[in-house]
Amino acid sequence: MSIKKYFQQNRSLWMVALLFVLFIRLFSFNRNWVETFYTSKFYFFFSKMLRLLFGWIPFSLGDILYLIAGCWLLWKIIKNVRLILKRKFIVQIALKKGFRLLLTLIFVYIIFNIFWGLNYNRQGIAYQLKLQKMEYDTSDVKMLQQILLKKVNSSKILLIETNASYPNKKEIFRLAESCYTEAGKMYPFLQYQNPSIKSSLYGRMGNYLGFTGYYNPFTGEAQVNSTVPEFLQPYITTHEMAHQLGYAKENEANFVGYLAAVNSTNTLFHYSAYLDLFMYANREIYYFDSVSSKQSFALLNAGVKKDIEEWKRFNLSHQSFIEPAITWMYGRYLKLNEQPKGMRSYNEVISMLIAYYKKYGEI
Repeated sequence: MSIKKYFQQNRSLWMVALLFVLFIRLFSFNRNWVETFYTSKFYFFFSKMLRLLFGWIPFSLGDILYLIAGCWLLWKIIKNVRLILKRKFIVQIALKKGFRLLLTLIFVYIIFNIFWGLNYNRQGIAYQLKLQKMEYDTSDVKMLQQILLKKVNSSKILLIETNASYPNKKEIFRLAESCYTEAGKMYPFLQYQNPSIKSSLYGRMGNYLGFTGYYNPFTGEAQVNSTVPEFLQPYITTHEMAHQLGYAKENEANFVGYLAAVNSTNTLFHYSAYLDLFMYANREIYYFDSVSSKQSFALLNAGVKKDIEEWKRFNLSHQSFIEPAITWMYGRYLKLNEQPKGMRSYNEVISMLIAYYKKYGEI
């Protein structure tokens, strides 16, 4: 089949695909439209439907789909390499295969945006909470650091005094649901229904690739890497659940995960969130005042320091040559999706916390 004949036969398909892409791009330029018509209406009901459809399955269906897609891609690569080695991969065949692949990627892009991706262009949690523009200086970050230092120490001391232990992963997921139930009483837009939280099937592999959790936009499942240190898992879970509620940007998911964790009555979730946020703030300060950063670190409770050392050992024992490449690719993905700072986008939760404190007087 010639290239001309291929386009004649697939003209309608290409036109529909390109019109959808054009509509998505034009629609995404208006954050108010996205917030009002997509996130608050279509996505609100569609995401609940996805969680209802797949949440009851005891394993991650999305992980299985990723495996199938990976195997298909590998098979296609091997097949085409064999054609090249046999010198049967002529230019006309290469062009047709290239156009087919491009059309497939376009439809994946369309489905991704309809199912979830447009949330990158919403107005978000700062708009919902009516927070002021999130600008801050070094004194603001130091103020936040000292508040988080007290919070992480006090929550750890309470855990030690009550001899609290971390439950199994299913119980953590159930407790995370209750976190959002409590948070939803204060913030109705954080109400969470139809739970669909799963342990990642690739958790141990993920330790070497550098991920602790992820959201599957095609099945609506929140995946948690249940092999990481247990004190990290509560906050990871509320973070991934925030993605399910349509908070696509990583700084927003961090902030919403924090709101859910600390508005619960469970100290395990308090500690997990405050520990992660303290580390964000302390790293931020280290860039401009390493002495102050080290001094604050020295004031941490001995139990907190022990957990951080375990965290460091865990990361060091799972270093791999491929992790920097994965981190770079994910950073590029974030930049392409309204997060120009790439991997540093996670750290932008600091500005949200400062704005929240300035408005409400507490963290």
